[in-house]
Amino acid sequence: MLKKSAIENILAAALESGADFAEIYAERTKRSSIAMVNGKVETALGGMDYGAGVRLFFGNQAIYGFTNDLSEESLIRIAREGAAALRGDRIYDICGWKRMAERCINPIRILPESVSKQRKAEQLRLATAAARAYHDAVTQTRAGYLEVMKHVLVANSEGIWGEENRTRSRFTIEAVASSATEKQSGHLGPGGSEGYELFDRINVEDTAREAARIAVTMLGAKPCPAGKIPVVIDNGFGGVIFHEACGHGLEATAVARNASVFAGRLGQQIASPLVTALDDGTIPNGWGSAEMDDEGTPTAKNILIENGILRSYLVDRLNSRRMHTAITGSSRRQDYRFAPTSRMTNTFIANGKSTPEEIIANTEFGLYAKQMGGGSVDPATGSFNFAVLEGYMIRNGRIAEPVRGATLIGKGAEVLRDIDMVGNNLKRAQGMCGSKSGSIPTDVGQPMIRVSSMTVGGRG
Repeated sequence: MLKKSAIENILAAALESGADFAEIYAERTKRSSIAMVNGKVETALGGMDYGAGVRLFFGNQAIYGFTNDLSEESLIRIAREGAAALRGDRIYDICGWKRMAERCINPIRILPESVSKQRKAEQLRLATAAARAYHDAVTQTRAGYLEVMKHVLVANSEGIWGEENRTRSRFTIEAVASSATEKQSGHLGPGGSEGYELFDRINVEDTAREAARIAVTMLGAKPCPAGKIPVVIDNGFGGVIFHEACGHGLEATAVARNASVFAGRLGQQIASPLVTALDDGTIPNGWGSAEMDDEGTPTAKNILIENGILRSYLVDRLNSRRMHTAITGSSRRQDYRFAPTSRMTNTFIANGKSTPEEIIANTEFGLYAKQMGGGSVDPATGSFNFAVLEGYMIRNGRIAEPVRGATLIGKGAEVLRDIDMVGNNLKRAQGMCGSKSGSIPTDVGQPMIRVSSMTVGGRG
């Protein structure tokens, strides 16, 4: 993508005016997608994107510039313009190159581009037919397939040189069930850092039937009662609450600015002793996994909370300077248009000792949030509200009638403290996370958990 000699010249130009660190990030991305509505292909898109960014540090200050012109002359100009912003005397130079060792975290068995679009579209037709056949109430379906193949290169003045090919594939299905007065939807989106072998791992018809089941079940559900009650949150995408309300507060992006409720609390009890939470960018073929982060640092398995004690933040290179804390391999960005910063990869609450059956049986009355939907969070306070996509009341230790319109309201720090049962059925689910450095693929996850008391908003 870029010659070694060109990279050396670009970094040298960046250091001319007193910067103490310089970095170049370059990428080439090929993306293809198919969207099908009610069994008919609506869009089939593909394209190539490429570009590079140059970043400079002057102590704790950073300058970033980017371009889609990958010529040496253009990138030297970007580097010099950045260097001119904070001018000083040159005292730093480029160290000898240290290439990152390949770890093959995400082996690819079937390159997506080797499979015809017709074969990919057939998977979507199978899913559509399965969802429509589930129940007469299913009136609309939307199926999608996305593949992204990205090559990235990171080199910096400290001698780091890293290159990686990243391939991700994802299947999505949404089913809408309708009555004379209501519409309800169910959607699922499994994916991973893998090739077309995704479709050997998942069954699109089973996935589509599950999305249809959610929609049809919620169509006949009664409004959820409101109040402060115990809440059981199921595994998989239930982990979105920890991701949004707690995970973002553990990113150095917020901690370094003292804009997190968890700032300055390393070594303190911030959660129930039953809670251990991790961010692991090394899970084989995980949706958020990679061999290196977007600064060329090897990804790692980071224990964030251990038995309720805060053990670590997620720290990028710039914020490690500001916080005087070690880098954790957690720096990510959407693409070359964004400067990187600390972000989650695959973040989840670890398994506990209770079975799901025990958790339900030990809940006399409460809400069972089987599938979570979207929501909003204030990162500075951890205050959140999340919609429950599929919910049920729990009565006398049994799952009872389905309810719709439930919203979970609270603060992340309070939820962590109030978790009083943790299941043994850990599962992860895929999503896209938006923050300062753009939208990136992340896994969320957890086993089933119970929160002893939580505010539930509803219509009943």
